[in-house]
Amino acid sequence: MMKNKTLVAEFVLSGLSSNPALQLPLFLLCLFVYTVTLLGNLTIIVLIRKTPGLQTPMYFFLMNLSLVDILYSSSITPNIIINIFSHNITISITACAVQMFLFIGLASSEGMLLAVMAYDRYAAICKPLYYTVIMNKVTCIRLVCSVYTAGCINSLIHTCAAFSLPFCQSNHVNHFYCDINPILKLSCKDTYLNEIFLFVFAGSIEVGSFLCIVISYTYIIITLLKIASSKGSSKSVSTCVSHFTCVSLFYCPVFFMYLRPNSAYAEDQDWVVSVFYTVIIPMLNPMIYSLRNQDVKKAFVQFNVNRIQI
Repeated sequence: MMKNKTLVAEFVLSGLSSNPALQLPLFLLCLFVYTVTLLGNLTIIVLIRKTPGLQTPMYFFLMNLSLVDILYSSSITPNIIINIFSHNITISITACAVQMFLFIGLASSEGMLLAVMAYDRYAAICKPLYYTVIMNKVTCIRLVCSVYTAGCINSLIHTCAAFSLPFCQSNHVNHFYCDINPILKLSCKDTYLNEIFLFVFAGSIEVGSFLCIVISYTYIIITLLKIASSKGSSKSVSTCVSHFTCVSLFYCPVFFMYLRPNSAYAEDQDWVVSVFYTVIIPMLNPMIYSLRNQDVKKAFVQFNVNRIQI
């Protein structure tokens, strides 16, 4: 049965838009967003590294979140910018697999890192006397290494499973990057097993991370309600609001995109959601934390003052 079918050697991505009138605005918008993403996240990393007062577990995890956002955005957005004036973007199967591996691995790592940050806030607010013992330097490093390792393993499983399939129906991917759902739709073999992998492995990581966040914040809210000092609770609430905003922005589109059957995949609708969580969210995260975090604001002002004095 497979003998009469020609296996594809490369894919053709549809790009963001084939409308010539939209190409220049999209190019400028994507370039602006990517530039702001790099500058914002690099600023967070530099401030945390250079400011003694920010050498705490919370800012160590925030620094890693900014690093993941830079890599996460860089795995997708530069290709969009380069290819935005092209009607059809050809990409080899190997390059497509690499892009999928990086994207899934970094997206998984970001989800788990947000869960680690929620646990850190739980330990700081609910167990303040034991915080330095619970979140010591070795534990923080192990947690971050575990996040990256689990993200790579999850990505490797999905990428290998997807690209072990034969692609012999069409090589046109109706998407602007190599995402797993549009790639699976091109296979001439049943993808039921891949969908099971997606639900089991990705579902376990994302749902497990989300449950960790929900449980942590349940205890945090209960504890904050018991805090007598309004000033002390105000700073804790501000930090938690920033984190929970990032959590909501990340998990809502992820659950919508991936925790459902491939048959429910709607290309036009999902295209808009994909733009949001691959291009926009990495830009928003540093803004959310810097605008609501007084420590980051003070560090930024002090850093600029020191540069002027030098």
